[in-house]
Amino acid sequence: MRVVLLVLALLVSLAVPASAGEHLPKWELTPTGVTAQFRGLSAVSGRIAWVSGTQGTVLRTVDGGRTWKPAGPPGTGTLQFRDIEAFDADHAVVLSIGPGTDSRVYRTEDGGAHWRQTFQNTDEAAFYDCLAFFDPWRGLAMSDPVDGRFRVQATFDGGRSWRPVPDSGFPAALPGEAGFAASGQCVTTAGPVDAWLATGGGATARVLHSGDGGRHWTASGTPLPSSPSAGVFALAFRSPGQGVAIGGDFANPDAPGPAVALTRDRGRTWQTPAQYPAGYRSGLAWRGGTVLAVGPGGSDVSPDGGRHWTPFDSGSFDTVDCTPGGRCWASGAGGRVARLSR
Repeated sequence: MRVVLLVLALLVSLAVPASAGEHLPKWELTPTGVTAQFRGLSAVSGRIAWVSGTQGTVLRTVDGGRTWKPAGPPGTGTLQFRDIEAFDADHAVVLSIGPGTDSRVYRTEDGGAHWRQTFQNTDEAAFYDCLAFFDPWRGLAMSDPVDGRFRVQATFDGGRSWRPVPDSGFPAALPGEAGFAASGQCVTTAGPVDAWLATGGGATARVLHSGDGGRHWTASGTPLPSSPSAGVFALAFRSPGQGVAIGGDFANPDAPGPAVALTRDRGRTWQTPAQYPAGYRSGLAWRGGTVLAVGPGGSDVSPDGGRHWTPFDSGSFDTVDCTPGGRCWASGAGGRVARLSR
């Protein structure tokens, strides 16, 4: 009987989650010295990270956030850099948003000392929201729909040049459907060929999936709310099969939700978990099997792939990014950038 009781006690200890405050992550703010809003973030390592934002601001740290140095393209003070993808301390690609020619891509190969503009939108109907890379060579940049279909530019040389993906590979967009340039995570990739686009604004918040590197796409509905201010704001995939979508309504950030949906079939179907963060969240990232979510209302962590969530920080962040080794950063308004302490 004593052995049985010991076994039962062990099983209970494994099944019950840790008490509040135990084993929760913690953000450590790093002083940037600026007040820009950083919706673009790329975590390279625990020491190297890049952020991008308003007023043409790009910063880079190579010492774990102790110092941040300006590293943006010159003469871009009127642009909003909503997304940045960095490959190391020297190589990065940054995207500015806006109608017409404000949507641009720049690339640096020397840590931001010099930049070359590699793409400038010429269609007044297009508005580019975010970009993502499969590897250091192949990437996609996403625009809101033009003539009833989403528009995507593809690169095969690390962002040095771009060419449009034929719109015949896209399903028709819903009336009012678009992407949200809130966190640089409205397009994401996993593995060598899978990519996803996040949408809102239409009758249904949808996710578009490509299984061939961006040439052809299919659309699936999600249970997240959708309106001109609501939808899927960010996507993150641990593998091509397992992903999380997050969002809500930025005009009503305290709406109870649901703001999270999960997939285990490459985004063909999405389900709402039984428990989810309260309110609007704009960014998320995988850290091993754990998921981090951030938004203006705070940060949450899910230790079980998105099924259960615990708030751990009340500060405002717009986006979050983690390295494959689990080094995570977050950034947001007022020049806020933080590193995860554990």
